[in-house]
Amino acid sequence: MQPTRRWLAVAGLLALGLALSACTQESAQGESATVEPATVEHIEGSEVSRLTLTARAAERLGIQMTAIRATKVAGKARTVIPYGAVLYDPNGDTWVYVAREPRSYLREPISVDYIQGDQAVLTDGPATGTLVVTVGAAELHGTEVGVGH
Repeated sequence: MQPTRRWLAVAGLLALGLALSACTQESAQGESATVEPATVEHIEGSEVSRLTLTARAAERLGIQMTAIRATKVAGKARTVIPYGAVLYDPNGDTWVYVAREPRSYLREPISVDYIQGDQAVLTDGPATGTLVVTVGAAELHGTEVGVGH
């Protein structure tokens, strides 16, 4: 093969490789652009939104939950949650994310009486047995209010 033809063949293969690479890159970008990790649906008449995550997004955030429970604290029946589930907004109001459906979360207000160790003792909030997010709540809040968008 003559040197000129070799260079033409190499140049042709390079051009073909670049073209195929661009197709694969566009395809991957197109796929990620069409699947949002979360949908945010504003609840009419309230200041909160329902967040629904894809299975992959929930896994990546490491969402963990526990049930609100009733227990005796200082000899009295009280409602408690892990302190890690408590969110504070800029006004100092306290909230938790509850799971009403699989991978679907809603921010609900709570009233904290006091913190004892790693648990928050509540005076008001969702019913005992309700699942609250204990890991990943801050990320859910960021998604709800649009941090980083």
